[in-house]
Amino acid sequence: MIQGIDVIGAGLAGCECAWQAASRGISVRLFEMKPQKHSPVHIYDGMAELVCSNSLRSDSLTNAVGLLKEELRRLGSLIMEAADATRVAAGGALAVDRTRFSDYVTSRICSNPNIEVIREERSSVDPDRITVIATGPLTSDPMSEFIRNMLGCEGLHFYDAVAPIVSFDSIDMNKAFFSSRYGKGGDDYINCPMDREQYLNFYEELINAREAPVHDFEKDIKVFEGCMPVEIMARRGVDTLRFGPMKPVGLIDPRDPREHYAVVQLRRENDEGTCYNIVGFQTHLAFPEQKRVFSMIPGLENAEFLRYGVMHRNTFLDSPGLLDADYSLRKNERVFFAGQMTGVEGYIESAASGFVAGINAARRYQCLESFIFPPVTVIGAMARYVSEGGLGDFQPMNANFGIVDPISGIKKKISKKIKYEMISERSLSAVDSFRGSL
Repeated sequence: MIQGIDVIGAGLAGCECAWQAASRGISVRLFEMKPQKHSPVHIYDGMAELVCSNSLRSDSLTNAVGLLKEELRRLGSLIMEAADATRVAAGGALAVDRTRFSDYVTSRICSNPNIEVIREERSSVDPDRITVIATGPLTSDPMSEFIRNMLGCEGLHFYDAVAPIVSFDSIDMNKAFFSSRYGKGGDDYINCPMDREQYLNFYEELINAREAPVHDFEKDIKVFEGCMPVEIMARRGVDTLRFGPMKPVGLIDPRDPREHYAVVQLRRENDEGTCYNIVGFQTHLAFPEQKRVFSMIPGLENAEFLRYGVMHRNTFLDSPGLLDADYSLRKNERVFFAGQMTGVEGYIESAASGFVAGINAARRYQCLESFIFPPVTVIGAMARYVSEGGLGDFQPMNANFGIVDPISGIKKKISKKIKYEMISERSLSAVDSFRGSL
């Protein structure tokens, strides 16, 4: 007999998860290893600690994370309640006072009569309880070892090395062209050609661009040759990229059959063709520098970056094939995962995964069917991405409109702003239609 629900980890995902389950009248034990033990980046003893930034990004409904916030607000999210209560002035973004935000969440969690907070590190799960593991991208070694043994060695990644992703409709196809190398594979790639002057200007900016800061615990991480940061590769010599990820040979531009000096390739990231990955551009550049330098690539001058490139230690699951869209483990329906380790990237995205896992852990306890959020919502689109993935290797992803079901039946070209407004209106209509049943 199932005795209750355990949530391991009191970050944004774990707190949202515990709150949603407890709000449905279920006894929840929330385990948090602080203050006895902290991860390498956490310093505050409170729950839901914001480490990297106090900004929760855009609050606009023409931005996917802004829509995600509104979906969560309407559905009764604790994290959004706390964010709105502790917000500070930040223009069109939602930013919070970090200490007040953490204190608010901690107070709400500790005053909930259905939540028992246990301050200890966990290294396993109780087989008699439904468990949600929300231990974050810096999961402690004992819990990482338990997860790896439970899933198998291939189920857990410990290093994140990914290239940026841009939206297709922000690529200037008057400058780029479809083609696969030597004609193999049809039009699977978008190619952005450069002449010699463009390449040399790009090269100089790339090798001198500012890199993101490195945490002390990441300094000894060895990078494999196959995922070398593009800026490090470039510093080996001015022509290194032209014989590597920017190799022009075999790529025929139908408008100009001559071989280009260099070519940046973008590979389709999903079946719908709404997202494209910049091939071979794993990078450790700071996000503003990525926007500045990569926008020098012909065709990407106005690119919308759905995900910036990152290279850092990040414990995450190879979720497609392991998790269902309710964030439960396919081979053990009593175990759920939530937070960044599922492959969602960002504070609000983590909270949303905890929201879905908490509701469905409660439904599992109550012997009800899982509630799968529709992919017309950002919540549902992220759950689908986590459970199904895109094309190629699975990598963490921020909320973006590229993974949401597109609007069908549009016969004329419309602006991105109007399109995103339509997506938001459709999403919130769907949320309003089902929130009563939750």
